[in-house]
Amino acid sequence: MMTRTLILGSTSPYRRELMDRLKIPFTTAAPDIDETRLEGESARDMVLRLSLAKARKVAEQYPDALIIGSDQCAVLHDAVIGKPGNHDNAVKQLQNASGQTVAFLTGLCLFDSNSGHYQLDVVPFSVDFRELTDAQINHYLHKDQPYNCAGSFRSESLGITLFKRMYGDDPTALMGLPLIRLSQMLQQAGIDLLE
Repeated sequence: MMTRTLILGSTSPYRRELMDRLKIPFTTAAPDIDETRLEGESARDMVLRLSLAKARKVAEQYPDALIIGSDQCAVLHDAVIGKPGNHDNAVKQLQNASGQTVAFLTGLCLFDSNSGHYQLDVVPFSVDFRELTDAQINHYLHKDQPYNCAGSFRSESLGITLFKRMYGDDPTALMGLPLIRLSQMLQQAGIDLLE
């Protein structure tokens, strides 16, 4: 039984959908922070910093809650790939990813706003893209319109057809919220999702 208020520090519909899978009550709150990458900051350090910053920001509104903060980035050839924002940028991202391996790093934080204690981790997941033609890329983008998704695809939708192979410990990390690791963090915080 949940005795603590659980807050998802995100307005992402994808993260909310993933949280729904856990069958526990939660609410969402917008973290409203600057997500600009710091000069010289590694992708791993960035998602860790932003996950913690999002959770801390939401904790200001909820003094006695468990706050979930998460941030994700895609990395291709050591370059961070963000959300494309529009069709032309998405085409370029998928052209660059064609035949390549893209690594996704998802930062996850569970922050106890009462004690200030937090758990923080990065969950990696990688995808090998098929060789894609421009026609295939355009067809996919018009069907799925993943313009607010890092890497320009939604793996839970038609985006799965872009891949040759996927590997990692938690497929939900690719969608933006690693539920296996989150379940472990919640258990360490005294919430067993199977009780």
